[in-house]
Amino acid sequence: MNLALLADVAAGGLLLGGLYALIAVGLNLQYGLMRVLNVAHGEFLMLGGYLTYLLHVNLGMDPLLSLAVSAPVAFAGGVAVHVLLYRRLLRQERTREELEANSLLISFGLLFILQNGALLLFSADIRGYQYLDRPLRLLGTVFPTNRVVAFATAAAVTALLVLFLRRTLTGTAVRALMQDPVGARLIGVRVPRVHALCFGLGVGLAAVSGSLLSMLFELTPFVGLPYTITALVVIILGGLGSVGGSLLGGLILGVVEALGVYFTAPDLRMVISYAVLALVLVLRPYGLFNTMARRPGQAGPA
Repeated sequence: MNLALLADVAAGGLLLGGLYALIAVGLNLQYGLMRVLNVAHGEFLMLGGYLTYLLHVNLGMDPLLSLAVSAPVAFAGGVAVHVLLYRRLLRQERTREELEANSLLISFGLLFILQNGALLLFSADIRGYQYLDRPLRLLGTVFPTNRVVAFATAAAVTALLVLFLRRTLTGTAVRALMQDPVGARLIGVRVPRVHALCFGLGVGLAAVSGSLLSMLFELTPFVGLPYTITALVVIILGGLGSVGGSLLGGLILGVVEALGVYFTAPDLRMVISYAVLALVLVLRPYGLFNTMARRPGQAGPA
């Protein structure tokens, strides 16, 4: 067994795992805070990728600079989707199970709308572009430059999100609402505004992830759903509502997938993800790093 080659494969998995973490953090903000299971999350990723593709191919904009366009546009679109589709649902008194079921139905409809809208606009043809595809030697290992740049950008965006959640008053309100929704209301947290903000942030992070992934892989209107499944695996692996858990879970899944594909076949990548999901659900149903397992009698989210 070539240990140096295994280390290279694992390092490549870490680079991809950084993107998995960013995708999962956006979905975790929505599901962990509001119990809104947004299975259309990957479709926003797909739209972010297409927006970067259009800006780069038609206007010559650098894909990294396109983040300054795709992130605000996606954030505004996410807030609008929340106001139009989810705000009334969240205001109604429902059990957690009813809320999750209804939000799931809404997001399935949104998934098909976005997917088929992209199919009409871009057709089913594979789209892509070349960006920084030259090799880069780093720490004695050769990586594609675009993967290193995508990982570094994802890490920077994630770090900014963590700083926002930990160092700002609004971020404190988000964390309080995750931990104790009733207590957060009592101290004056404006729940509808926080919900809209977090849904918009989740969509914005998905679009940023799509922009970064468009540097590495081709785009089709159907590319989103596998990444939604990946994000759910990472969330379950890291723990519901745990941003740090999502970061570690994404890195772990990236390495496990890379090593699994190395020892088996590329076509089994999703099978490996499902196997990880099943194993965690059996052994650690609240996630490997989550300390937020809901206690009996604790109130659910609004």
